Amino acid sequence: MAEQTPFYITTAISYPNGKPHIGHAYEAIAADVIARFQRLSGRRVRFQTGTDEHGLKMARKAEEQGRTPSELADEMSGYFRDMCDALNVSYDRFIRTSEPDHHRASQAIWQAMEANGDLYLDRYEGWYSVRDEAYYDESELVEGEGGEKLSPQDTPVEWTIEESWFFRLSKYQDYLLELLKTPGFLEPASRRNEMIAFVEQGLRDLSVSRTSFDWGVKVPGSENHVMYVWVDALTNYITGLGYPDDMGDFWPADLHLIGKDIVRFHTIYWPAFLKSAGLPAPKHVFGHGFLLNRGQKESKSLGNVTDPVELAERFGVDALRYFLMREVAFGQDGSYSPEAIVQRANGELGNAFGNLAQRTLGFIAKNLDGYLPAIRGHDAADTALFETVDRAITTEIPQAFESLALQHAVEAWLQAVFACNAYIDGQAPWTLRKTDPERMETVLATLYIVIAQLAVAISPVIPASSAKLLDMLGVPEELRNLEGIRSHWYSPLAESDYQLAAPTPLFPRLELPAEAE
Repeated sequence: MAEQTPFYITTAISYPNGKPHIGHAYEAIAADVIARFQRLSGRRVRFQTGTDEHGLKMARKAEEQGRTPSELADEMSGYFRDMCDALNVSYDRFIRTSEPDHHRASQAIWQAMEANGDLYLDRYEGWYSVRDEAYYDESELVEGEGGEKLSPQDTPVEWTIEESWFFRLSKYQDYLLELLKTPGFLEPASRRNEMIAFVEQGLRDLSVSRTSFDWGVKVPGSENHVMYVWVDALTNYITGLGYPDDMGDFWPADLHLIGKDIVRFHTIYWPAFLKSAGLPAPKHVFGHGFLLNRGQKESKSLGNVTDPVELAERFGVDALRYFLMREVAFGQDGSYSPEAIVQRANGELGNAFGNLAQRTLGFIAKNLDGYLPAIRGHDAADTALFETVDRAITTEIPQAFESLALQHAVEAWLQAVFACNAYIDGQAPWTLRKTDPERMETVLATLYIVIAQLAVAISPVIPASSAKLLDMLGVPEELRNLEGIRSHWYSPLAESDYQLAAPTPLFPRLELPAEAE
């Protein structure tokens, strides 16, 4: 049964060496939308996000500020949790890699890999990017403007020589190729092709410990070594389920949602670590694109870094959530601007859906004293509208959400809203009030039902606004799901003498801030 089916979704855990930017918000919101949709569909959802707090980058940042890495991590992690809370992200666990249970889990997976004969002590010499917390082969480096060596992500690299534990990544080349070629494991296809090409070039064993700093998880039996930050970071996905104890039925993860720049770690290193430890790989990894500020990547040097919480305070949480899911083709790079947010929010949320609800509920409140209209037999126009909306909420929207085509899901919802607006304009209940009051009631009841259905269908994207509308409509909490909202709920509500209060606008009109005009 659907309600018994588990669904485990994770974001990449954010590196908190700076405050959250719009890219962090975009991933958190997208994951939240998917999690909420799965709950709406009756699945038992586990949703995890959090912060990745170890590594040389954090140690150096703390040193620059004259404080301990732990103090820095405590402060910065708090900003990321606050961002998730401000954006109405419904996580089940916000994990921090500095937590004791995570250290225990990381050491357990290390010991499992060691027991499998996949770890050995040697000497590392090579290029390391502190910013990426990643090792790079000479062949992967690019030349910067001043002739300096840079990683493929355009970050500085430094030559590193130290004793290190190595993981036998090369041993898993065939397994990884087979996994990467498995339909549905890695999407979009462009990322899958990149990773297949990378593995086919041949894999070298991976340096998985450091001795030059101590801010991290200690290697069991080698206390002068700390684990390579990606061994520790990736393990968070099973820490949160209780590893190395019973993880229940949530593993393997149904979806790791990550940025395209860290696909290698999640689809090559992580499955190899898991295989070595005797654990299955995640079912699905999706590498989304970057969110650009007016077409430019955000950076401190350009002075265009956006605080997502400030953006939400300026335009509204739901307006921002809607814009990000509506505007960007998921998996590709997208762009945002204050003008685009205002245009989408006013034109689609406000004018299309908000006005539909306001007109309908306001008419009922004014002309029927808020008592719900009676249904006195449906005609062909009513049936056609019911069929259009039902197709949207049972087929088009769920299929789009399931395939992570989040933009298409919102588009399918919007088309159903347009159909409702065409219906109300065609039926003209304000005219029927004088010419055929009974028909007027049926039209208003039809609209009442489909507005509630559309409010439920879009609730993963705009949860607070949907809840407010469903409260106004008097829809019982237990029916606010894709199955319940299609049940026979309207007549019992109408017969209960439920009285609708005069509605308040759901989406106040947004204005551009002066600096954006």
